[in-house]
Amino acid sequence: MGRGLSLRRSEIKILKNKGVKNIVIAAGYATRLGDLTRNFPKPLLKIGENTILGRMLDDIDRISEIDEHIIITNHKFASIFEDWKKDLHCSKPITIVDDGTETNETRLGAVCDLMYAMDKLHIDDDLLVVAADNLLFFSFQEFVNFAKEKQTSCIMCHEQPSIEKLQRTGVVELDANNKVLGMEEKPQVPKSHWAVPPFYIYLKKDLDLVRHSVENGCGKDAPGNLAHYMVEHTTMHAWPMSGGRFDIGSLDTYYEAVEKYGKKLL
Repeated sequence: MGRGLSLRRSEIKILKNKGVKNIVIAAGYATRLGDLTRNFPKPLLKIGENTILGRMLDDIDRISEIDEHIIITNHKFASIFEDWKKDLHCSKPITIVDDGTETNETRLGAVCDLMYAMDKLHIDDDLLVVAADNLLFFSFQEFVNFAKEKQTSCIMCHEQPSIEKLQRTGVVELDANNKVLGMEEKPQVPKSHWAVPPFYIYLKKDLDLVRHSVENGCGKDAPGNLAHYMVEHTTMHAWPMSGGRFDIGSLDTYYEAVEKYGKKLL
């Protein structure tokens, strides 16, 4: 029995023996940014000398556990991402996945895009899954370290005092050890002030839940819908962000980001 228990423990050691894939969800059409993104992907907009996504990859590429960046986009923008990739100097390989869609109306949605990339590339690894339209003021290394400590799939969270903003996002309840007790999407009466941003670590052992979520009617468009489903079907912990983030969701917030952070090195 001792040997069997030891084997199981070695099997669940995450983020150690095999690399972690960094999955960037970048297949949206950013319709709220109007002409700026009509024919150009939002993640590749410039903030100073770098792009929104480039700033994020600069951080993630330094994480030793990451062995590949996989960027899933749509057919309309895939060639732009391929050209952008040529000028990058990442230490880990970058794979661009074209989901085949060409309009906002025919988009797959974030959850189905993740499943599409998993199937197309036969991914069977622990995953870091990130949205591509945020400026972050912390390192993903801290998130990876947290997941290694907890040995579970993980989400991020941050304190949000505004009830109005909590009503527009995912909200989690946590115990004293940051284990997720429950999660609600856009609750009218939030049960906590812990909001959930679109950054996740999903373990290899939980990847079948991605497929099950779609089969069981999980919302396909927002990655938070998948996180909600995962919380209900596996043990998860939430890492309280150690720094802030700036979500670029509109034309106004993009120009605000350029003004505030365009001349700063993040």
